[in-house]
Amino acid sequence: MPYDLKELAAISGQPGLFRLVRPARHGVLVESLDAKATRSLAPASNKVSLLSEIGIYAQDSDDTVPLTEVFERIYQQHGTSLSVTNKSSESELTEFLAGVLPEYDRQRVYQSDIKKLATWYGIVSQHLTYTAATEAADEPAADEPLSTGGVIGAEDEAATPTGNPEVTTEAAPAAKKKSSKKAE
Repeated sequence: MPYDLKELAAISGQPGLFRLVRPARHGVLVESLDAKATRSLAPASNKVSLLSEIGIYAQDSDDTVPLTEVFERIYQQHGTSLSVTNKSSESELTEFLAGVLPEYDRQRVYQSDIKKLATWYGIVSQHLTYTAATEAADEPAADEPLSTGGVIGAEDEAATPTGNPEVTTEAAPAAKKKSSKKAE
């Protein structure tokens, strides 16, 4: 996952994006993703939408493309800076999204959605670092054990003494017995 969007949210009625800090009694404590990084309480009456759960409609009626994948595609084509903003013309925004996500549903994705996408990508790319997704790092190599618990190589077996390593062969000093009688 290039950008970690698990803790980022959009809040209805409030511009910009927010980092979730912690749940509170009457809502969620959030921190704005701007230069001020102000903390505030998002009341339970506001709709808080996690970016990791948002998707863009695809032409297949039951399919959506997750926002993390859309951000990955944008990064691959444009890097961290976009040529479009929320002030760009409708044709530029439509052309931008068609270049990034050709399978998006042109009937259900509105211009306002594309403007939000461009704005959100600009905020996220400024405040989060991009981490390249490497599939090889997620899967173990063919000769690598899945767990190191209980796996001992042949050279380790030869170096390990037999028996319990905590037991020493030296005689332990005899413990003094305590007198159970009280001194009179």
